[in-house]
Amino acid sequence: MADVVVVDDSQFMRVQIREILEEGDHTVVGVAENGTQAIEAVQEHRPDVVTMDVKMPGMDGIETVAELMATDPTPVLMLSRYTEEGADTTLDALDAGAVDFMRKPDGEVTTSLVEYADDLIELVGVVADADVEQVDAATPAASVPDDEASPAVPEQVAAPAVAAEELDTPPTLFIAASTGGPSEIHTVVGALPATADLRVVIVQHMPEQFTGRFADRLDEVSALDVREASDGDQVGPNEAVIARGDHHLEIDRELGDDLVVSLTDDDPVHSVRPAADVTLQSGTEAVSGPVVGVVLSGMGSDGAVGVEALADAGATVLVQDPEAASIASMPENAIETGAVDGVYPTEALPAAIIEAFEAKL
Repeated sequence: MADVVVVDDSQFMRVQIREILEEGDHTVVGVAENGTQAIEAVQEHRPDVVTMDVKMPGMDGIETVAELMATDPTPVLMLSRYTEEGADTTLDALDAGAVDFMRKPDGEVTTSLVEYADDLIELVGVVADADVEQVDAATPAASVPDDEASPAVPEQVAAPAVAAEELDTPPTLFIAASTGGPSEIHTVVGALPATADLRVVIVQHMPEQFTGRFADRLDEVSALDVREASDGDQVGPNEAVIARGDHHLEIDRELGDDLVVSLTDDDPVHSVRPAADVTLQSGTEAVSGPVVGVVLSGMGSDGAVGVEALADAGATVLVQDPEAASIASMPENAIETGAVDGVYPTEALPAAIIEAFEAKL
């Protein structure tokens, strides 16, 4: 189990988090009520993981994560309230290098965190295994943590030498990711050119309160038009949709150059909703034209069944090098299927995606 430093400006929350983690066989080696104390506690105790409050007086959670990544890289789990403001600040923390986040109940004096005790215990163990040395903290949030910083825009790769518009059907790119995935998606999608006519469908395990804001932020750094998917949405060339949290996304059919998608409330798959396997499998039945599937950082096996289905249908499957992923499980499980055509470090994936499409043109 993991050695943990708990950071929260509420004494009540610090005590409650400590009790939950120690009942789950983790060891709380230190506590802190602000960012300055957190950095000191990490330097003193060298924990496996830090649980971090987002809003704290003085140095807040975002600044603290950025400082830790620069001086003492340590896996960080953010505890965030599921509000619009909380979504923005939590995504800033992920940009700064935090590995993942989970819900923190509203209110100062509450026992509702107990409802999430099992999730907290499990997620702390998962985040403790993350390789934060691989986290790309190149966004301004990591170096200049202020509310007006804009996400860094990755350099775009060249479009295919053969024009995609010569195809009867535009090419389709599927991306699957979970823990550690947002920064990887930022790197990959931000580098894709708007001249490749790609239709992009992204499944990132993330709560419903966060996927809209994540889509908005990705739209800022991408040459593609990025949005959160809605039921009946149509995804055309040079557009990308992100599966809405707490809903599966299925590809229903093609309508001209567009993909028509639907959202469902069907039972979770692999204990997650949206599940990449649902989206990828539906894509094999509904999508014509060139298809590439990509699996990025994440815990668990979601995406493995889907990439097998894609490969059987003639698609190209690429995965992030597990050694370059914050959490290697999803790429590793995809590789174990034998359906993977290429394994690449994150920064090489955009060019590999374009080359894969070019080979099909």
